[in-house]
Order: sequence, then C-alpha cells, then structure tokens
Amino acid sequence: QVQLVESGGGLVQAGGSLRLSCAASGRSFSNYAMGWFRQAPGKEREFVAAISRSGAKTAYADSVKGRFTISRDNAKNTVYLQMNSLKSEDTAVYYCAAEPTLYPQIVVVTLREYDYWGQGTQVTVSS
Repeated sequence: QVQLVESGGGLVQAGGSLRLSCAASGRSFSNYAMGWFRQAPGKEREFVAAISRSGAKTAYADSVKGRFTISRDNAKNTVYLQMNSLKSEDTAVYYCAAEPTLYPQIVVVTLREYDYWGQGTQVTVSS
C-alpha cells in the first residue's frame, strides 16, 4: 500500500507558475505508475498527466500539453507537476494518484484504474 500527500498548491496570477509535489510513503514507490488529476467546482475529476514507473514515458491532457510537465524522483518517493503559463481554467483541486504495475513503461491515464489517491491540493489562478 502507498499513502500520498500533495503540496505546492496556492493562489497565482494568470501566466504564472506553480510546482506541485506528491510525496509517497510506503513500500516500493518505483513499482507504481503515477498520475495527476484535477477537479474544478461542479465538474468531474479529469486526467491531467501521467508518468510510468521508470519516468521514461509520460502522457498529458490536450488542455495542458506544452504548459505542464510531470516528473518523478524515485529516490525521493516523489512525483512533481510543473505548471507554467497558468490560466484561470486551470483552477481546481489537484490530486495525485498511484497504481501498482508490473510494467516499467506503462502510463495510466484512466481515473478508475488508479487504486490510491491523495487528499488534493487547491490551485487557484486569478485572471
């Protein structure tokens, strides 16, 4: 099992940047594919970015491609989401998720495939 704690959210002006972190506790972080999702008020939770166990493979939602970067440091049991050129529509609670997988290069982009979730961190972008 793994426990996930997000941090780094806050209030930022449009065009600004934030870096979210997700610290994992428990065993064998490198055995988990990781993802970031977000949920805006009144909307369903949606996929943002995902990264494979090895970090070699990544995937992004079209809405964030070219602006957000997902990365991981397996030695620190942490996954990151660097968010640049933020827009008001990026305002949401951002959640980190983990899914154990046997395959080092698999990225998991579907919400229901993730077994473990953090509590979320609020990102607010003012226009």
